[in-house]
Amino acid sequence: MRLHRVFVWFLLISVIGLEISEIEALPKRILVDTDVVTDDIFALLYLLKLNRSLIDLKAVTISTNTWTDGGHSVNQVYDILYMMDRDDIPVGVGGEGVILPNGTILPDVGGYLPLIDQGISTFGDCRYRQAIPLVLGGRLDTDTNYGLRRGFLPQGFRKYSPLHQPTTQQVMIDTISKGPTTIFLIGTHTNFAIFLMSNPQLKKNIEHIYVMGGGVRSKNPTGCCPKNASSSCKPQQCGYPGNLYTGYTSNPYAEFNIFGDPFAAYQVFHSGIPVTLVPLDATNTIPINEKFFDSFEHNQHTYEAQYAFQSLKINRDTWFDDQFYTSYFMWDSFTSGIASSIMHNSNANGENEFAEMEYMNVTVVTSNAPYGISDGSNPLFSGRATPKFDLQKDGVHSGHVQMGLRDPFCIANEIGKCQDGYTKEVTGVDGAGVLVATKAKANRDTSSLLDREFFVSFLDVLNLPQHTGRFNFTTQFPYYKEVFYKPDFGSRKLGKSVVFDMDMSAGDFISLIYLLKAPVEVINLKGILVSATGWANAATIDIIYDILHMMGRDDIPVGIGDVFALGQPNPSFSIVGDCKYVKAIPQGSGGHLDADTLYGFSRDLPRSPRRYTAENSVKYGAPRDTEHPELRQPLALEVWQSISNSMDPGSKITILANGPLTNLAQIILSKENLSLVVENVYVVGGHTSYGTKDRGNLFSVPSNEYAEFNMFLDPIAAKTVLESELDITLIPLNAQRQVSSYPDILKRLQLTEKTPEAVFTYRLLSRLYHLQQKHHRYHHMDTFLGEILGAVILASDQHLNPAYQVKPVKVLATGNLSEDGQIVIDEKHGKFVKVLETLNEQRYYGEFANLLGEKMQSAVIGSFREQKKMWSTRPAYKSYVSESSGCAMDV
Repeated sequence: MRLHRVFVWFLLISVIGLEISEIEALPKRILVDTDVVTDDIFALLYLLKLNRSLIDLKAVTISTNTWTDGGHSVNQVYDILYMMDRDDIPVGVGGEGVILPNGTILPDVGGYLPLIDQGISTFGDCRYRQAIPLVLGGRLDTDTNYGLRRGFLPQGFRKYSPLHQPTTQQVMIDTISKGPTTIFLIGTHTNFAIFLMSNPQLKKNIEHIYVMGGGVRSKNPTGCCPKNASSSCKPQQCGYPGNLYTGYTSNPYAEFNIFGDPFAAYQVFHSGIPVTLVPLDATNTIPINEKFFDSFEHNQHTYEAQYAFQSLKINRDTWFDDQFYTSYFMWDSFTSGIASSIMHNSNANGENEFAEMEYMNVTVVTSNAPYGISDGSNPLFSGRATPKFDLQKDGVHSGHVQMGLRDPFCIANEIGKCQDGYTKEVTGVDGAGVLVATKAKANRDTSSLLDREFFVSFLDVLNLPQHTGRFNFTTQFPYYKEVFYKPDFGSRKLGKSVVFDMDMSAGDFISLIYLLKAPVEVINLKGILVSATGWANAATIDIIYDILHMMGRDDIPVGIGDVFALGQPNPSFSIVGDCKYVKAIPQGSGGHLDADTLYGFSRDLPRSPRRYTAENSVKYGAPRDTEHPELRQPLALEVWQSISNSMDPGSKITILANGPLTNLAQIILSKENLSLVVENVYVVGGHTSYGTKDRGNLFSVPSNEYAEFNMFLDPIAAKTVLESELDITLIPLNAQRQVSSYPDILKRLQLTEKTPEAVFTYRLLSRLYHLQQKHHRYHHMDTFLGEILGAVILASDQHLNPAYQVKPVKVLATGNLSEDGQIVIDEKHGKFVKVLETLNEQRYYGEFANLLGEKMQSAVIGSFREQKKMWSTRPAYKSYVSESSGCAMDV
């Protein structure tokens, strides 16, 4: 394929070694702020391939309040940079700074929330983020790149680590203070708006801002459904400028990147810094078509091209209603091409090879008329004598602000009337002069199969031999081979059948290790159900697979449950919904960012050949069969049904529930006669003591003094389960607190045998304790230590002298956040459950530590470091059996 004209100089400089002194201009220093969706990855790889004497990527910061979750995305970016031999590029994510009620921005604000909802914490509402799907191409797939990330990208040395990770604001300040910098914004604008508002003295160092987002004059086809589409295709938004397909009935004007934080985008557009905008106007004119797809499939000569194509293919194969070729466009990658070409040409009018350009007067709509009202929707004005950030009291920011996808103010007939996030063309002083891409240029070579000029450049650049990727995961190690560990328990008599329902908090992972260590004659762990409504995001399921692999139990099925609490999905579009309860979990330290990475330890675990994948088949609802549909991620209900159907007549299952009770409630609501298959249920959660000094642990909802997180995160599910006919043992917060001493448990672990699982547990608990002592945001770490109690009770209660009481309990689930999730004693209407009151604490610590130190059922492979050594050494044997674990290993 011919080399594209605009990159001839890039190639010549790399190949024939022209001296940098022959180039008139210094290289353009680039900072990219990204939400790491598939097309952002394309844009990042495209920039990394360009000659560094002209385009020099200096830093990457991550936008964490739309399509991605910080813990997963930062590690993916680290691995992309490692593959491309660019570990010199700093990566920023998060931050624990806050914005005071008066609008004062303290250092290092994390950008987890839009500016309008920022406060003195990292937990908060999701008024705009509601529009982002959680499944089916949403955050779960973005966090894992549809499951491709772990199977393709090499694992580098950098990783997220609590309180050591460079933050977004740190990276922005460090990069921009060193010299003139061009900013690429290909996600929401929160991070950069905070930078501009906090560092006006550095504004002079920003040369230009390139933005992918918005729709000015577009008639957007994204999400349009054909006349005979399936009933699952909801959006019908053609003819309006936005692409908010999940929220069309409330806002057909906004585009996702701008809608994620309209006020931040307004700050950027009106900053006085030159802005070039690549909106839907232009990207809608460069849809991925079959000829480009086929050309790409036959043009993958570098690892980066392979990763990009595999990412594009899984998008195509899982795209809703099989409408990929009519609704998937070159978005962020097109922006990187336009920007690179403009910078190369150094033309003030934006002359470039790939798009037609036009100056327009544009603003960003942040609130809806009439202005100056105070209806409680706008925290920048409502209830304030002086508006936040010194805004004008009756100005354009002071109207109604969209509260969510079902905001009644925004819904009018079939077409929504709210315009929050609309990049609107205006006249007069209310607008900012912006250079806007309006249309993708056709390929000047009319004989080419590729009909857009940028298609040619994109494939050429990704396949250049210069600055190419060094390896992918399978070629990173000369003797890499997938190994599945399955137990060989021989004639050992299996104990009680257990299903573990977990929400992937730190305590849950330690509980899982403990259940796997319990003698199989006591605990026969049959399966794991994953609640994605708690402390970790759904993509954290990969850590479960890794722990099972470490312990030699790749045979245990893992099913992923609902991503919304009961009653929280949008009734008309179930892949989006409210965050009424889960918003109580911090986004930053001690919350999702840490949980998703197991506090920085996730990448120390050995890599399982199993992982979450979006692979699917028509049989299970995909629009087309993917390349490996047999790898499809099982659902929680599927795993439960498979286990219950496989039970011998008369045998029953014990359930240990360590998180929100969403999965168990769904099983109950499925009308299955559980009394025939469930022996009893141990519920770790709830709070039954109402003393003045004995509060619940819901620190993020101060008005709710007595609720416990697991009950609060899905109160309807908790009510459904605890008031069902199941035989329930409750292990409440007051019992957990009796065994929540970090010094005591760490002391006992120091004395036990140093098995890999004991060492890993000690390191993890030591980190939690250290964080709790070091930073006030980690004060709640005791909660995770107490969660281990359920697993120890289940496996070893006879050694702990537990005392129980039977109490009639009732769960409050009225929709009132000040009381939801509370457990009350109701003598007349309560359901009797067995409640753990006390136990022998020192025996508990000893039992826990001693079992982890046992050689039986110990780890088969202890760490990723051990795995790397194995994959780097020629194997001596074809197979062997580990006597200590009883696990047969096929090598």
